Amino acid sequence: MDATRWKQLSPLLDVLLELDADAREQRLQELHAQDPELSDDLRRLLALEEGNTDFIAEPMLSRPEHALVGTLVGPYLLDTQLGEGGMGSVWLASRADGLYQRRIALKLLRPGLVDPGLQLRFAREREILARLEHPNIARLLDAGISQHDQSYLALEYVEGRPITDYCRNRNVDINSCLRLFLQVCEAVSHAHANLIVHRDLKPSNILVTDNGEARLLDFGIAKLLDAQDEAASHPRTEVRAFTLHYAAPEQIRGDPVSTRTDVYSLGVVLYELLTCKKPYRLRRQTDAEWEEAILAVDPLKPSVAVQRDAPTDSQQALDVRRQARQLRGDLDNIVLKALAKDPGQRYSSVEAMARDLQRYLEGRPVHARPLSFGYRLRKYVLRQRWALVAGSLVAVSLISALGISLWQGRQARMQAVRAQAMQDFVIGLFDSASNTQQGQMFDAQRMLDAGLRRGEKELAGQPLAHAELLGVVARLRLGLGKYHDALDTLEKQQGLLQSLGSPPVGLQMQSIALHGRTLRLLDRADECIALMNAPGLQRQLPRIPEPEQAEFLSQLGRCLRISGQPQVAQPLFEKSLALRERNGDLAGVAENRYDLAMSDNNLGLSARAMTGFNASLEMLRAAGDDHNPLAIPILHSRGLLLRRRGDTEAAAASLQQALVLAESIHGPQHPVTLSTRRQLVALETDMERYAEAERQMRELHRLTVQSLGPQHRDTGSSWNTLGIIAWERGRIDEAIRDISNAIDIWRGPDGSQSLPGGLFNLGMVLHSAGREDEALNALQEARMLRAARYGSSSAVIGETDRMIGEVLAAQGKTREANEYLQRAVDLTRVGYGPNHPRTLASRLSLARQQGRSGQPEPALHELQQLADWPGTGSEVPKLRWEARAYLAELQCRNGQAASARRDLDQLVDELHRLRPDGGVISREAEAIRAACRR
Repeated sequence: MDATRWKQLSPLLDVLLELDADAREQRLQELHAQDPELSDDLRRLLALEEGNTDFIAEPMLSRPEHALVGTLVGPYLLDTQLGEGGMGSVWLASRADGLYQRRIALKLLRPGLVDPGLQLRFAREREILARLEHPNIARLLDAGISQHDQSYLALEYVEGRPITDYCRNRNVDINSCLRLFLQVCEAVSHAHANLIVHRDLKPSNILVTDNGEARLLDFGIAKLLDAQDEAASHPRTEVRAFTLHYAAPEQIRGDPVSTRTDVYSLGVVLYELLTCKKPYRLRRQTDAEWEEAILAVDPLKPSVAVQRDAPTDSQQALDVRRQARQLRGDLDNIVLKALAKDPGQRYSSVEAMARDLQRYLEGRPVHARPLSFGYRLRKYVLRQRWALVAGSLVAVSLISALGISLWQGRQARMQAVRAQAMQDFVIGLFDSASNTQQGQMFDAQRMLDAGLRRGEKELAGQPLAHAELLGVVARLRLGLGKYHDALDTLEKQQGLLQSLGSPPVGLQMQSIALHGRTLRLLDRADECIALMNAPGLQRQLPRIPEPEQAEFLSQLGRCLRISGQPQVAQPLFEKSLALRERNGDLAGVAENRYDLAMSDNNLGLSARAMTGFNASLEMLRAAGDDHNPLAIPILHSRGLLLRRRGDTEAAAASLQQALVLAESIHGPQHPVTLSTRRQLVALETDMERYAEAERQMRELHRLTVQSLGPQHRDTGSSWNTLGIIAWERGRIDEAIRDISNAIDIWRGPDGSQSLPGGLFNLGMVLHSAGREDEALNALQEARMLRAARYGSSSAVIGETDRMIGEVLAAQGKTREANEYLQRAVDLTRVGYGPNHPRTLASRLSLARQQGRSGQPEPALHELQQLADWPGTGSEVPKLRWEARAYLAELQCRNGQAASARRDLDQLVDELHRLRPDGGVISREAEAIRAACRR
């Protein structure tokens, strides 16, 4: 039995199995009169059920094997399966030819499917999507047939959540839900204007992005109203591919569909948005009972439904009653009109439904209920209530003027008392500092601790002043690098502000921005985003001064950027930049230029990022602000980018400037200073000065633990660097131990951003130790984490794929190794550029594997080219040495042992002369020479 026939029979069989014998026979006779062949097929299936207790225990349609991750379909590289249906599957994919960098949703017709109906539906979806061009509809980007004759559609990939989940998880209020729903109505209306009925509207086909934009998906069973559809001549026996819970009665009956069919489905979605419940309350969740409810049962009013099974807790019960009051009346009538069983009783169009929702939002009479005089009068009074009471307010204002004057006087006295209290507190702090005995070190942290204790006593009766004090102390603690202490202080401040009921908006927003910054510095970007994206918070921004708006937007953007969303962060930085330019804040403008450069860096646009770093530094110098702390992260980031390019000397110069400035501003044991020193030690490692690097790192590790504690994320970075040095010096067990210590720290709440790199390093070291299974586990986890943050087509994924390919090659899995290594070359070439050292490293690994797997000619050519590659820095010479070793290894296997041994002797001597501290490359070259001599 083919898929089409089973889909035709399945829903009818569900209904028949629920009926008793007499009702079943009557229904079969009705079906026989319409379609005798259909009735006969159903009788045969029912007879199987009577004779076998395990009837349809196994699916009648076996699912085909999934396409492998990394398979090419046309010019697209498959990454992750997003979904699967009877017609085919949908994959997250990216361009493999480097034409552009963009994630897309690739919809594939199931390979080998010969059913003309499904092929026609796939072609019809392509035709439908080609007609549609609307910002709230996922666009068709491409269509074609793959190398294996498999049809595909390339669609815009929408990263979002179903509209019901989005509103529920973010606790979106009813009016905001309706505004979001109106976006959906506009999209469906656009489809109807192009003579297209969607026929499968449901929350999973309506996604909402993080910035609150709705997108309509999946026109797989949509209907062209101007097309002569073959199935339309037999509507009662057409394959039913819609989702039952959101289907209109005419779809259940098999009657012709129209635009009012979509109105019904939108009504179900709106019902669920407003109540978090389905319109029908069933005893059993069977298809037969659902169909009966859709055809014959009237849904409860939304205002009644929300109160069913409501919690008994007093506060929650109050919230439910408030929600029911808002739904009662207009919204009840709008939803029930959309859900009318008779299409003629529904809204005539989606536009009519949207207009009624807009009238509700504007406080105007809606057409879904009788327009009586009393109803229209109430609406008018509510809509014009401010104008109607204005006259009354004139008289009341005169009486209130005296009271306002008295209140203002009281507020002024309170402000004066609060200012005096803050002044006394600050003077007390300096008194404490002046009491430090001569010759003793001034301890700012101890001073702040003492100040907090004093503030709790002296400002106990002034919660607002106490809250302001906590904000000041938190900012100072951040400046001292005491991030966890700052977080504790800010949490106390938030508790005080909440106790005030209605705290000043400016102070509240400052506190949240500072809280977000602290979470970011602790590597807890996701918590920062959740805090700063809380519902309703963005609406408060216009109420605070523009400099504070810019600071809030910048902090949120940084959290989004480091969580792997640089494209979402970019408009926030641009808006903050415009505010700061308007206010003449030159340092703030430089900061946002740096933010935009970091976003470019995250997106792999290294040339633009370097230009941005240099421009930000120049702006600070032009403003006469060379000693600005902002210069430290700019110089640091610039140095890291130069290091990735292999320009070691320039990287060292930039990092050295950052270190001098950090020690001058922050002192020798501040986290920023220690982090910069650690990067300079990493450069020593790049330049193969392992003994000096280890000497410096031992001392730096001691200072890091002393200053930040054994579980700080920077302590993890210190362990990681020690592990890499131990690996280079041949102490493999020590290297595994040290990097594992780093990973244990980074698995905590403050190290998630560093964890993928640590796992990559552990996999690399385990691979060199021959522990391939453990190495593969670590590398696969690193790949998964990096793909979640940067996308599966990023250059950093290419680096991980290179190492996975080397491990698979060591395990003898030639085909899988070749796939990973080829993908590594493709991704690094697109992401970093064809001449980048990491791209060359991927080519080197692939060439060595080709030589090992019986392709000596292309491998020899590639290895010779890499052995002669021009360039300086720290990475290119290493690449040439490795290429020479692998070239000799391949020649040794292919009958050129004598010349290979001479080349290897020369290479090992050269490495001993230039790399007196040894290293991984030296050991590998010696091992290849020893094998060639045997």
